[in-house]
Amino acid sequence: MLSAGSSLRLAAVDPGLSTASRAVDLTIETVPTRIWEVLAALLVLVLGWYVSKLVVRSVGRAIARQFQRPSITQTVLGGIRAGVIVLFAFIAARILQLDTGDVLLSGAVFGAVLGVILAPIVASVISGLFVLADQPFEIGDMIELVDEGQKGFVDDITLRYTKMFTLDNTFIVIPNSTIRDRDVINYSAEDERTRRSLEILVTYESDVEAARTLTERAARRVEEVISGGPDIRIGKTRFPAAPTCFIEEYADDGVLLLLRYWVEEPYRLQAVESEVKTNIWNDLEDADVDIAYPHTHLVFDETSGEALVAVSQAGRDDPRRGPDGVESTSGGPTHEEGQPADQR
Repeated sequence: MLSAGSSLRLAAVDPGLSTASRAVDLTIETVPTRIWEVLAALLVLVLGWYVSKLVVRSVGRAIARQFQRPSITQTVLGGIRAGVIVLFAFIAARILQLDTGDVLLSGAVFGAVLGVILAPIVASVISGLFVLADQPFEIGDMIELVDEGQKGFVDDITLRYTKMFTLDNTFIVIPNSTIRDRDVINYSAEDERTRRSLEILVTYESDVEAARTLTERAARRVEEVISGGPDIRIGKTRFPAAPTCFIEEYADDGVLLLLRYWVEEPYRLQAVESEVKTNIWNDLEDADVDIAYPHTHLVFDETSGEALVAVSQAGRDDPRRGPDGVESTSGGPTHEEGQPADQR
């Protein structure tokens, strides 16, 4: 603010400038001090918003290299950004001359009330911390929700929910409080190679050994199927990498064969299985192998008993019927008089 002496000097030099300065002084004195404090606090909050984005952009790559997990990286960067915004919020509170202790107390009370009201969200946040710590899946992994039969890719993991992009081009948002209690299959964990099984039932009259050989050969011809190589280790057990066909069971209707084969990637399992089945069908069709299916033969002999047939009196009096009450002049199917043909 200009002093009286300065105003006189400005008036002597430039009368117009002196008038403008007096107008500015009058405006500053007229506007309440509280409004200027509020405007300054808002400016600090806006500045904090942009500074938080700049900080996240600056340290993002270093944190990503440190944790090497997109879900944890996003969570840590979100925490850093929130911390910067909270810091500038405290600065704004000091500009507004608010007591820090009162602010913290009010925030604690408000947080306790929200904790009671928003208990499900709090549970999801806590479960989200466990999901990030347990690492059952990661962003980009292909998973399956067993209870719903839904397959898809993990698109995002936050403290509140997990977002899955399904193979049907839809999104499923799953609260973290429920996903920890569900059975989830992760097809992309560590080794993407996935083993598949296929049951084939052939007749007892078929050449079973030829069926096993043709089935293994049919699977090996599919491009995505691993045709051979070193054994694949799961835990302490090693399994052959090439397709193998075993006799699983001597069933009622035939010999049950079990084909096991490995697929390089889990992203086209249904298409690969369809190709394997098509090759097996074509190969077995030209061989001495028949696919078994359940069928029933009905046999009647002298031990089967007698069938009792009731004929109405009206049928006996009908001249179109024979002495046994059965119509003999019509070329169509017979049925009792007055009863629809579909109920005979």
